[in-house]
Amino acid sequence: MKRTYHLCWSGGDEVLFRTKEDYIHGIVCLALAAYKTDTAILAYCLMSNHIHICVRTCKPKEFIRSFRYPYSCYFNSRYKRKGRLGERQFFILEIRGVYHLLTAIAYILRNPLHHGICDTPFEYPYSSVRAIFRKELGFGLNEGTRKSVRHYSRMPDRNRLPHEITIDSDGLIPAQEIVDVADLEHQFSTARSYMYYMNRLSGETWEKEQSNDGPGTTPIRINDIENGVKCATVQQLLANEHGRHNPNAVHDIELCSIIDRMLEDRFEGKTIYQLSLNQVQQAATFLRTTYHIGTEQIRRCLAMSRYPAL
Repeated sequence: MKRTYHLCWSGGDEVLFRTKEDYIHGIVCLALAAYKTDTAILAYCLMSNHIHICVRTCKPKEFIRSFRYPYSCYFNSRYKRKGRLGERQFFILEIRGVYHLLTAIAYILRNPLHHGICDTPFEYPYSSVRAIFRKELGFGLNEGTRKSVRHYSRMPDRNRLPHEITIDSDGLIPAQEIVDVADLEHQFSTARSYMYYMNRLSGETWEKEQSNDGPGTTPIRINDIENGVKCATVQQLLANEHGRHNPNAVHDIELCSIIDRMLEDRFEGKTIYQLSLNQVQQAATFLRTTYHIGTEQIRRCLAMSRYPAL
């Protein structure tokens, strides 16, 4: 019997998605893992150094491994990297009850707000937030042509997805072809209810509502979910959600782009994983003095945890 889970896999002290191409490939691997393990995806959100997913499955661990392995192979090959990518363990919480489910999905899709990346969840391109109530909310009115995913040149070797799944001009599989749209629209009932959850702030009401599912329900709390994600404190996450984030902040994908240009200009096009200890220190100093980037973000985007001396 399938059960519903909230899963979170963290990159720890390292970025998992450095470029737009990485995010696109990650979503392809996500769809492939769901297909191979007979898993229904209800929501997903890929952040720079972690990923949140809500699924119905009999095999949550097999599902996450089926995603993690092909994506890690791709990442290691592209960036000349060796070894396991991300944390070995992942967050897993079984969801029981409709309020618990709606809160989990809302948390996952609002995650970009928690991290100060955008002002509304609908601005973020690497989540499933625009997958349901598309007609009612005006999504997809100007979509271009799409083609079969079987023609996608970056599909992991010897793997196939159903022929009816398509990709857009950027190679991205639309969220509505990955998530269980009918189930989600049934759970939220109306577009108005969905918008309510997408705009509701985290807090005590958010947690107490879950008690309506009955005794024994473990409420979703930011403290528990984000415990292994090393990029912000809970206080920072809540402040960002209330709109108190720095609009001029350089986000990880932007910093990674700056680093890639720097590698091309200064280090003969090497990847960050091919740099010597001295070169990494030079790169960190350049970023800190030129762009005034914080130490923790520089460490994450340069994967400096690989060097015990740093």
